[in-house]
Amino acid sequence: MTEGIRINKFLSEAGVCSRREADRQIADGNVSIDGKIAETGSKVMPGQKVCFMGKPVTKEEERILIAVHKPVGIVCTAEKREKNNIVDFVNFPKRIYPVGRLDKDSSGLILMTNQGEIVNKMMRAGNMHEKEYIVTVNKPLSDSFLRGLAGGVPLVELGVTTRKCVVEKLGKRKFKIILTQGYNRQIRRMCEYFGYRVEELQRVRIMNILLGDLKPGTYRHVTDKEYTTLQKMIANSKNTTVIPQKE
Repeated sequence: MTEGIRINKFLSEAGVCSRREADRQIADGNVSIDGKIAETGSKVMPGQKVCFMGKPVTKEEERILIAVHKPVGIVCTAEKREKNNIVDFVNFPKRIYPVGRLDKDSSGLILMTNQGEIVNKMMRAGNMHEKEYIVTVNKPLSDSFLRGLAGGVPLVELGVTTRKCVVEKLGKRKFKIILTQGYNRQIRRMCEYFGYRVEELQRVRIMNILLGDLKPGTYRHVTDKEYTTLQKMIANSKNTTVIPQKE
C-alpha cells in the first residue's frame, strides 16, 4: 500500500517552491488536495488533485537549472508580495525558484531550479559546499583583518562563530573569500566585527558553477557538464530540509 508523499515535498518536486516556502503557503491556506485545504504534514496519494493558489499542480518532468546574475535590489524570494522578487524579475517561462539566498544589497550568482531535491543538498552548511565572493570594503585592508576573517569570527547576535575560511587579498580594499556557510548577511557581519563596512559584494561561484561574464540581470542554463559534475559533488550530501540563509 502506498504511503503517499508529503505535500511540501510534492510542491517542491513539482517546481512550485522550496519546502520551506511550501510550508508557509500551506499555513496561509493556499494549497488544496482534492478540493480540501491542505494542512502541514498532509500527504498526497496517487491520483489526488493538488491546487496551488487555485491552479492545478502537475510535476514538471523537464530538469531546469539556470545561473542568474542577480543585480543589487532584487530579492531572492518567490513571494509575490515582494515587488522586487527574483521569480518575476527573471520571468522564466516555467515555474522555478531560487536555490538559497543572496541578500538584496549584494549581486552575483544565484541558481534557480525546479528540482527540489537538489536545493537542500547544495545549500545545507553541513555538506561543506563552497561559495566564493569578491568583496570591496570602505578602507584599506590590514593583515590582521584578513587573518581575522580567515580564522573564524564570532557573530554575537547570531550566537555562532564562523568556520575558518579562505581569504585572499585582491587589491587595496578588495578581497576574495570562500565560505561553506551562509548565515544571514554573514560577510557583512564578519567585516563589521573588525570595523569595516562592505561597499560592494558579489558572489562569483557556487560549488563548480561560475558567474563568469554573465551580464547583470541575465541568465544562462547550466551546462550538461556542469550539472553532471554538480551531481557528483552532492552525491553523498544530506538533503535534510534546512532553512536557507542569506549570505
